[in-house]
Amino acid sequence: MADRLQTQWAPRILSIVRIVAALIFMEHGTTKLLGFPPSEMPTPEVMSLMWIGGMLEMVGGALLVVGLFTRPVALILSGEMAVAYWMFHAPNGVFPLVNGGDAAILFCFLFLYIAFAGGGPWSVDAIFRGKK
Repeated sequence: MADRLQTQWAPRILSIVRIVAALIFMEHGTTKLLGFPPSEMPTPEVMSLMWIGGMLEMVGGALLVVGLFTRPVALILSGEMAVAYWMFHAPNGVFPLVNGGDAAILFCFLFLYIAFAGGGPWSVDAIFRGKK
């Protein structure tokens, strides 16, 4: 019974985790680029590293929410978070809790997992796969 429940729900939970993580991630981009939700962070200059990061977070997050191009988008976002951690967080200290990079590390490895696992059954990618 438990095995059947796990087999039945694991793909659905993957979809739920993808959607929730993508919504939270997308919020980082909307804060940087649209000022919503409001923060102390100034709007970055167009084509600066922070602006490019904001675009990746907002557009990539939106694509992951709906599950479109899930694997390549998740791989790109995983790389973005690795770069963000090593460029902006790691120089401020060894420990992620102290340097503020704990979310970057979690997003990096969560998106890396999603790049390999896919978006789950509740995704646009799954709809396209079903039509083939």
